[in-house]
Amino acid sequence: MAMFRNHNQKQSGNREVSVIKKPVSILMLGLVAFTLFACGKKDQAGGQMPPMPVSVIEIQPASVPVSAEAVAQTEGAKEVEIRPRVGGILLKRLYEEGESVKAGQAMFQIDPVPYQIALAQARAVLAQQKAKVEQTEREEARLKNLLATQSISQREYDNSLSDNDVAKASLLQSEASVREAELNLSYTTVTAPVSGISGRFQFSEGALVSANTSLLTTLVQLSPIWVRFSFSDSELAKLGGHLSDKTVKEVELIMPDGSQYMQKGKLNFAASQIDPALGTQQLRATFENSDKRLLPGQFVRARITTGSHDGVFLVPQAAVSSAAQGKFVYVLNEKNEATVRTIVPGDWVGTDWIILDGLKAGDKVIVDNIIKLRPGAPVSPHPFGEAPAGAPSAQPAKQS
Repeated sequence: MAMFRNHNQKQSGNREVSVIKKPVSILMLGLVAFTLFACGKKDQAGGQMPPMPVSVIEIQPASVPVSAEAVAQTEGAKEVEIRPRVGGILLKRLYEEGESVKAGQAMFQIDPVPYQIALAQARAVLAQQKAKVEQTEREEARLKNLLATQSISQREYDNSLSDNDVAKASLLQSEASVREAELNLSYTTVTAPVSGISGRFQFSEGALVSANTSLLTTLVQLSPIWVRFSFSDSELAKLGGHLSDKTVKEVELIMPDGSQYMQKGKLNFAASQIDPALGTQQLRATFENSDKRLLPGQFVRARITTGSHDGVFLVPQAAVSSAAQGKFVYVLNEKNEATVRTIVPGDWVGTDWIILDGLKAGDKVIVDNIIKLRPGAPVSPHPFGEAPAGAPSAQPAKQS
């Protein structure tokens, strides 16, 4: 009996031990899981975002031109209105509308018959006056001999001298009338005063035109061609002040399609004062236009250069930001952190800002992801125009 009890007690004791060990194991597993979870949360909370990839450029001093652009309009160097110098019936047009004509080329024919008659009449009067002069000269010579023998009085001789002088004056008048009649007859053929491109004919053949008033057509000289433009006070200040042919180094044209005109121009007029109504200085430049690419009345852009900025820096426009204190850029420091640098910008050159102050040679300026940056934020820089380090390269598409 005793042995039997001891055996039962032993079995009971074993069961108790096993029952106690099982809850302890479960508790330990729970503690380990909680510890791992807490450590994971701690690592997640205390971890940092990876540095942001940014593109940078290392700037160096540059020399850029001091220039400005303005809207401009072309005009013919010579724009002539063709009007008849004499009136009459317009018989014929002698040119093709819109075609080039040369100086002295006949363009219109006015009925010459009335002017031919007027010339014949003037020549007849001239012949009459020549005969009159010859008569008075003979009379003066005859009376001069009679005066020597005292056959006539001095008064009679003086009258003959006066008659001869009057006849000579009338002769001069008749010669002038003949010259005028010849000119009027020549004016019945209307010629081009300069070479250029002819305009539209304003009348029809057979129309009656008036001297000096009827506009027959226009004539425009295309080469050289003039370009008119102006600059405001603020623009003049950036260019160095009042402009003249001595201060303007170069004049260029930008065509409507954005291309640059191949010929460079020269300033041929600069107003000596500011227009009080517009607050601008009026300017004009001349350009060679042998290929007739430029036409009068065309709108273009004129770019003038007065000098150069030396020792400045060029920064892409996307890298420049604005704040209440002014404009600034992000510059990379030795710890690869984004630092703010206040700058003094100038004008634009293409897609770049001209930076006059605030940067130095060798600075690495961040040019993208600007909106995501904060001062002191770590970044992962790479040269502008290249892919970030570790970025997946583009794989060619597989063909099925």
